[in-house]
Amino acid sequence: MRTLSYAQAAALALQEAMQTHPHIVALGEDLGRGGVFGQYRSADGRCLAELFGSQRIIDTPISEATIMGAGVGMALAGLHPVVEMRVADFALCAIDELVNQAAKNRFMFGGQGRVPLIARLPIGIWTASAAQHSQSFEAWFAHIPGLVVVAPATPQDNYGLLKASLASGDPVVYMEHKELWGLQGEVDTQATAELGKCRVAFDEGEGRDLTVVSWSRQVHVCVDAARELAASGVRTRVLDLRTIWPWDREAVLAAASASGRLLVVHEAVQAAGFGAEVAATVAEHTGARVARLGAPRIPVGYAPTLEAESRINAAQVVQAARRLLAH
Repeated sequence: MRTLSYAQAAALALQEAMQTHPHIVALGEDLGRGGVFGQYRSADGRCLAELFGSQRIIDTPISEATIMGAGVGMALAGLHPVVEMRVADFALCAIDELVNQAAKNRFMFGGQGRVPLIARLPIGIWTASAAQHSQSFEAWFAHIPGLVVVAPATPQDNYGLLKASLASGDPVVYMEHKELWGLQGEVDTQATAELGKCRVAFDEGEGRDLTVVSWSRQVHVCVDAARELAASGVRTRVLDLRTIWPWDREAVLAAASASGRLLVVHEAVQAAGFGAEVAATVAEHTGARVARLGAPRIPVGYAPTLEAESRINAAQVVQAARRLLAH
């Protein structure tokens, strides 16, 4: 076991994969200095560009469409690119290349072309960064056939899921949370992670009272809420979805059936969020009562008081859980 930050865990996964597979390259802005969040810097502080050179860790101009388009072309030519978009908000400039080209190629040409591309699109509220640097778009990309969508919540998963994504052979929208980069945790480099499988983040008893489903940074908030509920005798199981698409329907349906109540919590705006997909699926296939909790449909404010309106805290999760349990 090694203790690594969330950013270091991903850097280690990429470093090990690049050492094994010479066709893996990374391209984006500021990669030469280790990435704007240090996510391209090894645990001993060296930039991956020092280890692999500028032909494999490629600094690019500020042009998201060009970066993503180059990545798609590289993938079709036999390379395995990791495309860095700095924050998901900026990736909106590269939507055509990702949605119309990367996601569709395998299906439009009878499998003759594959786009094994990892698009790193950090999501979530970034303190004091306001509306254009704090969005969560996982539901947008989950809606697009052909894309895999991943949202790790821990250093262990940022190591294991990035490796699993690199091995998938499909275009993967890889959504790390901007406020998890410094999170420290033990990382077992011998452990593997599988796309499409959730993780039990908290389990009090048999989880017979309530199932909570979440992902990314919000998982940690839900675990805090579950501990508070446990103190009052409410047995809660928190599932970290980890992969938004494909998502672990079987595990969620089984847990919801057992507890009879499901609460889906996410940091993204609640309206048309991915929580609606989870809640509707559980309602269609089980007799469980369902509820969801997400952010109000407002741009994230710059002022602390306005920004706080977009955050879902543990007290709100507890309150939503108690409303659900009252019925």
